[in-house]
Amino acid sequence: MRIEHRAFRGWILSIVAAGVLCAWSTVFAQTVGVSWSNFQEERWKRDEAAMKAAIEKAGGKYISADAQGSNEKQAADIDNLITKGAKVLVVLAWDADAVLPAVKRARAEGIPVIAYDRLIQDKDVFYLTFDNIEVGRMQAQGVFKVKAAGNYVFIKGAPTDPNADFLHKGQLEVLNPAIKAGKIKVVGEQYTEGWAPENAQKNMEQILTKNANKVDAVVASNDGTAGGVVAALRAQNLVGIPVSGQDGDIAALNRVALGEQTVSVFKDARKLGEAAGSVAVQLAKGKKPKDVAGTVTWAEGTKKIPMISMFLKPVPVTKDNLDYVITAGWATKEQVCKGVAAAKAPKACK
Repeated sequence: MRIEHRAFRGWILSIVAAGVLCAWSTVFAQTVGVSWSNFQEERWKRDEAAMKAAIEKAGGKYISADAQGSNEKQAADIDNLITKGAKVLVVLAWDADAVLPAVKRARAEGIPVIAYDRLIQDKDVFYLTFDNIEVGRMQAQGVFKVKAAGNYVFIKGAPTDPNADFLHKGQLEVLNPAIKAGKIKVVGEQYTEGWAPENAQKNMEQILTKNANKVDAVVASNDGTAGGVVAALRAQNLVGIPVSGQDGDIAALNRVALGEQTVSVFKDARKLGEAAGSVAVQLAKGKKPKDVAGTVTWAEGTKKIPMISMFLKPVPVTKDNLDYVITAGWATKEQVCKGVAAAKAPKACK
């Protein structure tokens, strides 16, 4: 009887151990490795929190690395994430071309790769982002509505980021008729290395000097570059001319309330992060990219490579609908309305 009891107990323990191993192997099989380009932009922290929560909710494990704006580090990070057990990779590329060899190594090992918010031109990569051409249209529409003629400046994004050109394509779709008609004169156009606000400020300062401050509107491609532009305008007592942006940065929303920025195209990073986490775990479990709900086949960029893609919809935020981001829980009224004079306060700040 004692021997039988021991045998039975051993059998039970073996079943429990097998269950534990199975559970751990399941989590391991669903490990999602995320390679971030950098955390310069305010929004990436929000993306990360939503992504991590979605991955864990779906039963996966989140691991990550910050490339800190280095192509070499991002390549090494991707290799390290694979070594740590990542079965799917989410990559926010610092340089869309430079990251390709590391991505191809991952794909050669059968690891699905999601290009997060920035295009990586590879037919086997899943592209997840907001509709950036539409973002560009919204930026131009916001500025054009306020200033339909005059001297325009384009402060574009990083030359290494395909999104910079997608945005500009959308901007030109809106503004080209007025440009061709001679109503709008483009007096400055410059890429912004690394999307850095300080680089945008320097570029804007040079454009202002070149044009003796005769600038009527600035189409800036994100809120960071818009911040640099506004700083340059402030130094020349030109604050108040139309300026665009995107991302819904708190500082930018406050600038909209203050009348220093015309529009910030709001891309709810929480929704993008959540979508990435959900898609990543589905791919880790073996689902084919084309079978993920909400996907389309899309071919843009310089190489026109057909890719399985998913696009989320942006929302332009101006002084007229600032309450949108407050109601959405993205920003508080105190943050948006800080320093706004009661006499000039938009509806959301009253």
